[in-house]
Amino acid sequence: MMIQFQCDYNEGAHPAIMERLVATNMEQTAGYGEDSYCARARRAIIEAIGCPDASVHFLVGGTQANTTVIASLLRPYQGVICAHTGHINVHETGAIEHTGHKVLALPANAGKISALQIEQAVADHLAEDGPEHMVQPGMVYISFPTETGTIYSKQQLSDIYSTCQRLNLPLFIDGARLGYGLASPECDITLADLPHLCDVFYIGGTKVGALFGEAVVFTNRRFDVRDFRYHIKQQGAMLAKGRLLGIQFLTLFSDNLYLSISKHAVKQALRIRDAFSRRDIDFLVDSSTNQQFPILTTEQIEILGKQFVFSPWTRIDQSRTAVRFCTSWATRPEAVDALIAAIEKL
Repeated sequence: MMIQFQCDYNEGAHPAIMERLVATNMEQTAGYGEDSYCARARRAIIEAIGCPDASVHFLVGGTQANTTVIASLLRPYQGVICAHTGHINVHETGAIEHTGHKVLALPANAGKISALQIEQAVADHLAEDGPEHMVQPGMVYISFPTETGTIYSKQQLSDIYSTCQRLNLPLFIDGARLGYGLASPECDITLADLPHLCDVFYIGGTKVGALFGEAVVFTNRRFDVRDFRYHIKQQGAMLAKGRLLGIQFLTLFSDNLYLSISKHAVKQALRIRDAFSRRDIDFLVDSSTNQQFPILTTEQIEILGKQFVFSPWTRIDQSRTAVRFCTSWATRPEAVDALIAAIEKL
């Protein structure tokens, strides 16, 4: 049987979640997220981030979370600034454009954009001969970690947020892999720092232990539009059996489960990184999260491909390609042992 490292949602859900779902299966609750489990999960998240004024909404998936938040915040003539490698620009099939808004992509450095780039993008727009003929930058989207597994430092996030506040641009952080970013040994922020570094973010569940689901958190009530639940429903992101989301996030935010399982994934990923490094194999980026991007020759890819499943990422030259090995909360240490043994034979 092939050992899979191509993504972080190969498995179902953490056993604690499955047990809780089964135990509550025959309970009768209100629908659409208005049940007691969702209420308790909201309180648990608000307590974890230390932001009493925050509002929490449970959505089904990452693309729905991105499109719903972005479409709710932008005026019809506005677009969203992001890195050219950003998920909304490269991996969402034009979902943002489908809502009527343009993605305004900026060149990324290791998956990240800077406060200076954001400021320059707005200045360039205003310098146009008749800026009203162009799509107006209306908000900023970044992800933590980035699409290539890198993370913003607290200073970088602080600089970006200060710039966004000065330019009156809401800052939205995509946290599909938030747990893996927070678990990075290089990370210098905590969950409780996020309310001070953005206006809205989401806590990814699909990739971090849940069967499905994301928790969108508005930390700035100015941008938590009054009718956000209408947006959720219109985007097809409102689950009728909403308690399934509440139960999952309530479990993830009990006994520090969310962060502990994230640390497991990062620990396994760094073992893989170290194994490639010992073979003097270069990486596309320096990632300290659950995604690793070694640059392999065609022969090396063929050898590892006989036993392991991983993702091609980007062609470097005629004979080398950057590939992605991805770990998750469910990655078995013995699977990583087998991969390391194979790497050592390259």
